Order: sequence, then C-alpha cells, then structure tokens
Amino acid sequence: MAETSARDPFLSVIMPTHAGERWIAATLDSLLAQDERGFEVIVIDSSPDDATLAVARAYADRLDMRIHKRPDVKPWTAKTNLGVEMARAAHVCMLHQDDLWMPGRAAAVRGWLAAEPGAAMHLNPVFIVDENGRQLGVWQCPLPVGAPVPRDMMLERLLVQCFISTPAPVMRRDAFRVVGGMQEALWYAGDWDLYLRLAKHGVTVYHDDVLSCFRIHGSSLTVAGSERIDEFERQLRLVLEAHIGVLPHARRARIAPLAEASIRVNSALRAAAGGDIRA
Repeated sequence: MAETSARDPFLSVIMPTHAGERWIAATLDSLLAQDERGFEVIVIDSSPDDATLAVARAYADRLDMRIHKRPDVKPWTAKTNLGVEMARAAHVCMLHQDDLWMPGRAAAVRGWLAAEPGAAMHLNPVFIVDENGRQLGVWQCPLPVGAPVPRDMMLERLLVQCFISTPAPVMRRDAFRVVGGMQEALWYAGDWDLYLRLAKHGVTVYHDDVLSCFRIHGSSLTVAGSERIDEFERQLRLVLEAHIGVLPHARRARIAPLAEASIRVNSALRAAAGGDIRA
C-alpha cells in the first residue's frame, strides 16, 4: 500500500458529475455535515455548461476539494478512473452527484480502515431514497457482518447478483489500480465487473452501519438505462462470462443457472421500468 504523510487524507471521494446541478448541493452538504473531515473530494465534471461546477465551487473553501472540468471525458467509468489516478489517499470511494452520506459515515470509515487496512473492499448497506430524500428502504448485502468474507462466498453470491450500491464500497486505491480500474465501455455494469475483480484480488469486509444513501429518480442512469435494454442485458452477460470461470466446475454448474435467472429477471424489470411489461 502507498505511503501517506500526516497531512494526506485518509480517503479520496471520487465524484463523476454531469448536469448534476439539481442534486449536487445536497450531496456536498452531506459531506460538509461530517464530524470527521480528513477526506478529500475530487469532482470530475463533463457537463456542457458550468451550472454543476458553479454549485461545486461554492463548497471549495469548506471542503478539501479539487474540481476539474473535463467535457472530453464523458463516461462516468472514465471519470472515476481519472479521479482515482488523481487521488492522494490510500483508499478511495465513489459518490455520485445524486447520492448522499449519512452523518457519521466518515468517522465510521476511518475506524474500518484502522481495523482492516488491508481489505480490498469495505462495504455497508445503504438507504434507498427518493428524489426528495425520503427513505424508501434499506439496500443490504447478503454477507456475514464484521469479519472478512470468505472469498468463495463473496464471489458466488456476487456472481448471482450485483448487491453492492455505488455509494457503499471503500476500496484500496492500489487494489483498484492493480485490477485495472473500471472498464470504461461498461456504462451500466462497470461497477459490478470492478467489484468482482476486487473480490478475487483481496479480502472484503461487510459492516452493518447504514451510512450512505442511493437516490432513485427519473433521470438517474439506473432508470435511463432501461431504454437500452438489449445493451443492458448484453453488459450483464459480458460480466458474467468474464468471471464465472473463476469457480470450480461443480460450483459453476450450480451458480451459473442462478446467475442466468438473475439476468433475465433484472432485464425484465428494466424493460418494465421503461414501459414495456411484456417480459
């Protein structure tokens, strides 16, 4: 792991943004509300205008923040990779322009990293919230809490379904880079692919603190992607095919049909979200 000085942040928060002026103030407010402030924020913005940047710049004197206008870097996966390369901390996380941190998250993360600094990933459940920030439920992971998750358990369960919400993981920066970062062409499934590669690379620890929020709304990538259902399903299959071979033959024979069923269900739900309920 990289050496850090006393002045280095313990965590780099990577924010890929695009036309996020409606949401980003609430997101940055949630960072400003943290009692533990030893983290940095790296904003990579590809918006066609400066509306998102104008909001972000209003926080620049209150957060350890670097803001970069990069209209040439469009995919969120590419912006995330760029942010990780710029990061000063040994650990990184993603926070999208419409998601939130709960009070106490930064302090909790610092505690996790002190206890298990070598883990490739630390995970936690998140609140699902609507466009007004109202909590709709909790997005949990089917993992044992507290101790390192056995590698085979992590891989088998993650191959069936991507159960990790984007604002949840905290990742070792060197592990992110060693496994190749995010596949920039995977506009939807790039995070699932990354998590599987990190799960193969090192230990995962799951905590039961609900300390971040995933926002659902009509213009989110999750919903907008429903309009490209063929590409959505193709990406899921690409990721499954790339990683299912890590399992021993007997386990693969059991897990593959479950993963296939999951892809079919997820694709049907995405089509329904886009107005096509035939599936």
